[in-house]
Amino acid sequence: MNKLYIGNVSAEASEEDFETIFEQSKIPHSSPFLVKTGYAFVDCPDEKAAMKAIDVLSGKVELHGKVLEVEHSVPKRQRSCKMQIRNIPPHMQWEVLDGMLAQYGTVESCEQVNTDTETAVVNVRYAAKDQARLAMEKLNGSMMENYALKVSYIPDETAAAEGPSAGGRRGFNARGTPRSGSPGLGARPKMQSDIPLRILVPTQFVGAIIGKEGATIRNITKQTHSKIDIHRKENAGAAEKPITIHSTPEGCSNACTTIMEIMQKEAIDTKFTEAIPLKILAHNNFVGRLIGKEGRNLKKIEQDTGTKITISALLDLTVYNPERTITVNGTVEACAKAEGEVMKKIRESYESDMAAMNLQSNLIPGLNLNALGLFPSGAPGMGPSMSGLPPPGAHGGSGYGGHPESETVHLFIPALAVGAIIGKQGQHIKQLSHFAGASIKIAPAEEKDSIHRVVIIIGTPEAQFKAQCRIFGKLKEENFFGPKEEVKLEAHIKVPSFAAGRVIGKGGKTVNELQNLTCAEVVVPRDQTPDENDQVIVKIIGHFFACQLAQRKIQEILAQVRRQQQPKPTSGAQPPLPRRK
Repeated sequence: MNKLYIGNVSAEASEEDFETIFEQSKIPHSSPFLVKTGYAFVDCPDEKAAMKAIDVLSGKVELHGKVLEVEHSVPKRQRSCKMQIRNIPPHMQWEVLDGMLAQYGTVESCEQVNTDTETAVVNVRYAAKDQARLAMEKLNGSMMENYALKVSYIPDETAAAEGPSAGGRRGFNARGTPRSGSPGLGARPKMQSDIPLRILVPTQFVGAIIGKEGATIRNITKQTHSKIDIHRKENAGAAEKPITIHSTPEGCSNACTTIMEIMQKEAIDTKFTEAIPLKILAHNNFVGRLIGKEGRNLKKIEQDTGTKITISALLDLTVYNPERTITVNGTVEACAKAEGEVMKKIRESYESDMAAMNLQSNLIPGLNLNALGLFPSGAPGMGPSMSGLPPPGAHGGSGYGGHPESETVHLFIPALAVGAIIGKQGQHIKQLSHFAGASIKIAPAEEKDSIHRVVIIIGTPEAQFKAQCRIFGKLKEENFFGPKEEVKLEAHIKVPSFAAGRVIGKGGKTVNELQNLTCAEVVVPRDQTPDENDQVIVKIIGHFFACQLAQRKIQEILAQVRRQQQPKPTSGAQPPLPRRK
């Protein structure tokens, strides 16, 4: 990564000109300058010298009337997923940078590079080439707190390995230790713990928030150390527009307060008489915990802040728009206080879910968790369109391919929780069924004093995941389990009696491995009498992710058994063509 490309070179420029510039700037070079029409190349002895040349010369030195551009020289085949972003504001928070980068795709790594400059430099690797290209197009030259970002490709050794003559290039090793706080200060946290604040504002106030030539929004961004996206093009003609604020919790709150104050002033100036509530958008998966059992959490926030808070109905949700609107009425000061409390609760729920996901999600085969709309996407602030989702009926997005078969799961819940799952006049179970795309019914109690009831869920693996996730979540929200207690439930699935032995394995080997891998208790009761369909029950007991993983693993075993049961091609089938000699 020591070879440099020098662009915007005048036709009059010579090798001697570049020798003089590098000598005056005290930048060593290890090869002669190769000057072409409009550009030049040179090798530096090490990465430090190359970085110094980029920082000191690019965009700052004029030669024969043209300002030179200096960046890493990267062959086309290596312009793949890796890039370097320079001139990052020194006090910019990591959360803001992460949020900005995540808008363009999945960031696999983001490492700080040690430089002598006041501004920060990071090396970023995206999961796909088109994501890196989009980030390059959008970020290069964009303004961030009065600093123009400079983005260039850096050699991608994996791309080089695929192309011809790859062995000749030097691979790139990330420099610098991971950091926290901001790229210019201290160490980076291992995980981005904060989700962005998303609010809805009346469309007529968007102009005032942006200000003349963007001056107002730039000022808010600078004062609050945040990145603010106003989604003006979303929902053309809509009465309200979403705004996404990436920053620390404090930065989000400060930016939100400033935006409310601007709207209040604009309302007075334009004689707008209606009240302007604060509208916060929150993922449905967190709203139940925000409300709390019998609405206690929400009532407490209202009492503590002197506000009136309402939440949009579940019926407004779709798989493509999993956000609900939290409307806060009160003074600007009261609304600002309520925003802090609401987002604190939502962030706690997010961190709790992320911890559980990180523990097990990489083990769940065949499920694209980000595509399910249950958790916020890996890209913070992704708009309500949830662009990572597959279109309706496109099962390929879930990793199952084709049309996944429907499964039946019997989930045992506390009998006292039946009312919470059904909801008033059956509304909750209907909405849950619609949201998950599954049939969900509660079986009648087998005995009068049963402490458990059975929820029968019929649907594809994706529908099972969504339905069971919400049922586990609802039991937690309604405090059927203690605050520090894991929600553990028993699930029953039926398997063909001839396949039960395969689930158990020789000497119980398979079932023991299943339990070790999934952390769930898996039991195939002995001496079961198969039912009328020649099926027997497998019991799975554990927390949500453990149950899901065990279900998927058992279904994998059954799919394998089914494949082996399929009749082989008959002898009358056409023989394979003879191989050419």
